[in-house]
Amino acid sequence: MGLGRFGGGFGVTKWLLEQGADVLLTDLASEEKFDAQINELQAHQEAANLQIRFGEHRIEDFVETDCVVANPAVPKPWKNHYLQAAWDAHVDVTTEIGILTKQIDRQKVIGVTGTSGKSTTVSMIHTALLASGLTSHLGGNIGGSLLSSIKLIKPDDIIVLELSSAMLWWLDRNGGWSPYVGALTTVEENHIDWHGTYEEYARCKQLIFTHQSENDIALTQDPDATFSGLSVMGKHNERNAALAFLAVNAMGVDSKLARAGLQSFTGLPHRLQQVGEGFYNDSKSTTPTATALAIDSFPDSTKVHVIVGGFDKQVDLSLLAKQSERVKGMYTIGRTGEEIAKLSSLPVLVCDTLECAVNQAKQMMSDDDVLLLSPGCASWDQFENYEERGKRFCELIGSDALLQQDR
Repeated sequence: MGLGRFGGGFGVTKWLLEQGADVLLTDLASEEKFDAQINELQAHQEAANLQIRFGEHRIEDFVETDCVVANPAVPKPWKNHYLQAAWDAHVDVTTEIGILTKQIDRQKVIGVTGTSGKSTTVSMIHTALLASGLTSHLGGNIGGSLLSSIKLIKPDDIIVLELSSAMLWWLDRNGGWSPYVGALTTVEENHIDWHGTYEEYARCKQLIFTHQSENDIALTQDPDATFSGLSVMGKHNERNAALAFLAVNAMGVDSKLARAGLQSFTGLPHRLQQVGEGFYNDSKSTTPTATALAIDSFPDSTKVHVIVGGFDKQVDLSLLAKQSERVKGMYTIGRTGEEIAKLSSLPVLVCDTLECAVNQAKQMMSDDDVLLLSPGCASWDQFENYEERGKRFCELIGSDALLQQDR
């Protein structure tokens, strides 16, 4: 159910075909949206066992089957008409991450969740493990599916998983699962559109620890933590690195090698990524707190021009609007743009589009100023995902930083 944006649906479909299953892939989107993935699946040696249905879901598909693999992006699954029909018919309903956790040794897993910093933290952990001479496999919400490489995972390898609140909800519903080392970065209001309430969202984040045993390790981020010598900017990244350091040490690494690995980490695309002289792409910022942290990373916020706004996840945007009080200029885009401007106590330029915002900011910038794309909102109202938003920003400022990275 749902091919999805991050590759999990593609990965689990391919894996199921390899196991000899008959697979029906059903998605509400049109087939053209997934041309590359569909072409690869149809070229698969077991493609004869694959059926594809795009543009609709059918109740009979969800009840006349042995198992439904749901995409965790489907909001409020407990209210979903098709999933409810499957449950009513006593059909097993699971997810890609649920299947993966049954294939791996929990004692070799470091899992990370949190509102902000989880992608960076798991990437730091992965880098530190490799620097320590250990084999590490990175997966989960960060993209793709480890099912595709499950045969390559050896008994002594470490698996690092980024776990979303939705993934944790599904793991808990299907019997419960927690990693040997569980790490929580931050919990702030987010994804209310999926969970319904902040309380439910926060509960799901805590599920990373719920099914641990007394011999497992539970880590939370220290708001006062520091970490020296990093190649990435921002106090929040010092806190991420400190948490990553604790996590890898729990696996018995060489601490000196792990520290050197963390210090060598240069960051991920779209996360406070410098993409030109005075231009920073922080498109992965999808919460107001993330935008505030990004602005905190600069020595003088009064020289920062920031582009904010996007898809409405039904969270409080007051903190995002408040950032206008400490930056040189704020430019709003997307569906939440007008609301942010209304909440701001200082004038904010409502631009609607990213093109307009970049053009207006360039006209207002002085020589020592910086332009920061840190939307504090999801991208889905105007872009397929945050990567597309970040790439468009780079195009507009004439940067080929992402193209170079892709090579």
